[in-house]
Amino acid sequence: MADIGKLTEVDARELWKHEQYDFSNWLAKEENLAYLNDIIGLTLTDVNREVYVGPYRCDIVAKDETSSITVIVENQLEGTNHDHLGKIITYASGLNAKVMIWIVKEA
Repeated sequence: MADIGKLTEVDARELWKHEQYDFSNWLAKEENLAYLNDIIGLTLTDVNREVYVGPYRCDIVAKDETSSITVIVENQLEGTNHDHLGKIITYASGLNAKVMIWIVKEA
């Protein structure tokens, strides 16, 4: 018989203290991107972190292997806000991204 675990809610900030250095580094690892790929139905390759778009830096920029479209990922370990929304629009426009992923604690 299999053991059954219990899910417990954990504050994202307890796991990753800093979005750029902790969470983005964790997400950019191949095994974690594979999980994200399964969820979003893409195959992200050619992954780059902290890509400059004007004075701002996009957390993760990648290509979808199948379609070659640019995909951006913005990480925000807090609730959504207008500042990050504006940045995502800037990144998408500046990088000609067709897919935008906004990972947040609370939408």
